[in-house]
Amino acid sequence: MARRIRAKGLAAGLTHAQIAVEIHRACSPHFGTTRIKSHRLSHGIALADVIEQVRALFERDKKPPPGIGETLLSAYESGLKRPGPEYLHYLCMVYSVEPLAFGLSASCICGSGHRSISMVRPSDDFSADPRAAKQRDMRLGLNAAPAPSTDSGSEDENIVRRALLDLLTGDAMFENPARSLDGKVLGALEGIRRRMDDTLVSATVSAAMLDQWEEATISFGRQYTTTAPLRLLCDVMLELNAVRIAMAHRQPIDLQERLCRMAAQLAGLCGMIMINLGDHRLARSFFRTGRTAADETGDRALRAWITAREALVPLYYGDAREALNLAKKSRDLAGHTACAAQAMAPVIEARALATISGIDSKKEVVDQAKRALTRARTAFSNMKEDEQEDTAFGYTEKQLFFYQGDVLTKLGQTLEADAVLEQALQKYSDHILDQTLIRLDMATCRLLEGNLDEALNIATHAFQLLGQEYRTDFIMRPAFEFEKAIRVRDPNHPGLRAFGEQLRTRSMTGRGSNGA
Repeated sequence: MARRIRAKGLAAGLTHAQIAVEIHRACSPHFGTTRIKSHRLSHGIALADVIEQVRALFERDKKPPPGIGETLLSAYESGLKRPGPEYLHYLCMVYSVEPLAFGLSASCICGSGHRSISMVRPSDDFSADPRAAKQRDMRLGLNAAPAPSTDSGSEDENIVRRALLDLLTGDAMFENPARSLDGKVLGALEGIRRRMDDTLVSATVSAAMLDQWEEATISFGRQYTTTAPLRLLCDVMLELNAVRIAMAHRQPIDLQERLCRMAAQLAGLCGMIMINLGDHRLARSFFRTGRTAADETGDRALRAWITAREALVPLYYGDAREALNLAKKSRDLAGHTACAAQAMAPVIEARALATISGIDSKKEVVDQAKRALTRARTAFSNMKEDEQEDTAFGYTEKQLFFYQGDVLTKLGQTLEADAVLEQALQKYSDHILDQTLIRLDMATCRLLEGNLDEALNIATHAFQLLGQEYRTDFIMRPAFEFEKAIRVRDPNHPGLRAFGEQLRTRSMTGRGSNGA
């Protein structure tokens, strides 16, 4: 069937991209032919031919040979996998189209169009009606930029309005109303109807595509503690933009809810990264976006998670009392739902109380913070196993130990803090950033006990192990506060100068971190 459509299309002077649209329209209902496969069929080539062209383009760009093969390309064509940004770019180059032509609501990483001069038929007269030509190209996915709001759709609507006005104000409506429906009006009616068809057919995303986006979102959560933050932020933002484009179109209710969930998680993850990068204003903005998306889902657990994560912004960069209020709001949102926020919110409450009161806390404040930690441990035991292993979207046991130790340190309960921090350090054996924060808490305990030598030794060792890419504002702020506390106790301590020089000579000027 595709071969016949291709032959007729070439005979009629259609471009390969236009033929691909016809192939997809005819074959997809019967054989599930995807848009990517339709483009290969429109060229009349085999999988091996596409692979060779991609390899040739890699070689031309002086890149190492790509890992793409017929199996992977077949997975793209069947819809089982989605091309990554790089392979998508080269597939667009092979077929001289934009990602939209493949049914992917995303722009290419190159930021420029792939449409070639050869794709324009000599018989096409774009000067006659440039708006119609532009709209047709958008339907075929030949332009990178979206159609502006003043496209031919608005013009069609104006034509119909003028026709209606003529009918209402003239005598034609009493004689022969059909006489007013000339070619221009009929064309406008057909244009509006055709765009509705396009919206109904092409605006939805496949369930397989949503599955891939959800898997990618979960993967980003796993990478949160191990991937360089700026790199992770770029990956997350690209995925968030793809979800945004899909949400801009009409979707079935169940798919729209899944998209909103992913938008909330990705925006929340961006907010977490921005906290670590030291930009609390952008962090708040991302959490606000995440709350808006989470509200659309009606999921109490998701809304509570976003609110708990947002509470970390004022905890680190603002008023701890605001963090306390947000933590309580998160607890109320979670209600009796067993979820990550039920464990996270009480811990943030305890950390906020400890930050407000400090080491001179009254007994009732210490007891209140400890009761919050007890509630957190109880909630953690009721969480699902997969949530107990998810650092970003869930809450892990090592996080529980770490922040419990941090609370006890801030309250001046050094003996209890030491025992908990030691357990936390063992559980964080594969995560250098949180190891550093834990060691700073342990050093603070020694400082509170008056052992300045041991405190400086622990802190110095912590920063000797810390890689350059993690020396950011977020991690360096508590380090400088620790140095200041040492200086208050003994400004002439022999180890103080060396520690200060280490912080200042090796700290990054840019921002980047993976903590919190």
